[in-house]
Amino acid sequence: MHDGDEANENAEVLVSKRRKGIYVLPNLFTLAALFGGFYAIVMAMNGRFEMAALGVFCSMVLDSLDGRVARMTNTQSAFGEQMDSLSDMVSFGAAPALIAYIWALQGLGRWGWIAAFVYCACAALRLARFNVNTGVVDKRYFQGLPSPAAAALVIGFMWLLTDVGVHPGQGVLGLSWTHITWVMFGVTLYAGLTMVTNVPFYSFKDLHMKKSVPFAAIVLIALGIAVVNIHPPTVLFGIFVLYGLSGYALYAWRKAKGQQTSVISTSTDEPDEQGLHD
Repeated sequence: MHDGDEANENAEVLVSKRRKGIYVLPNLFTLAALFGGFYAIVMAMNGRFEMAALGVFCSMVLDSLDGRVARMTNTQSAFGEQMDSLSDMVSFGAAPALIAYIWALQGLGRWGWIAAFVYCACAALRLARFNVNTGVVDKRYFQGLPSPAAAALVIGFMWLLTDVGVHPGQGVLGLSWTHITWVMFGVTLYAGLTMVTNVPFYSFKDLHMKKSVPFAAIVLIALGIAVVNIHPPTVLFGIFVLYGLSGYALYAWRKAKGQQTSVISTSTDEPDEQGLHD
């Protein structure tokens, strides 16, 4: 064996050993995201639903950062991958289901907890499928609605109504509380079941932050932040409603064009997000 080959082999062994460790920085973001989901559940139990919504949305932001921080600092690890997945299950699976049940679904009796359980189970199935399909799915698309977006649909609906002063037992705009609970029932089932479909949702993973962008792009980002700040509950819920419908629109467009609708093996490139969860 040549000295160069031996050195490369030793380097690979060292990298392999290093990636089995536990790195503080990315896991701090993951733990913070987990705390956001736990905090949201506690706030919902105390009847502070607006704070519960903020907890889930903060978890979304932190969840989007932990993987990027790991890649930027070259601190990806198998431990971090598993930790991220478990955190997602709490923040975007169990938390939205429990909050939706506490806020509205418990008034529907068995139908309420069935809807909450279906959402929670679909989140678990979606995350498990993502883990095993990472290497074969086109990195430009998610297979089914990503769990953070599903959580945003459920929690965003509750946040929007809570922000305008609707509390459990009250109606709004001619809708009784019974009507609102059934709407929440529908939103919860839609979000849950859409997570486990094969409908493609754009992942935005082909956007590289390290590349230079036109000055106009920065202006648009600033305008986007300003628009969100006009009324965060309405704007964020509207954005995720559009995103939650975009997959079906893309599926129908591909179907009409006679193109492949599945995101499995539509790209020969190995996803550069391997092992990092959505």
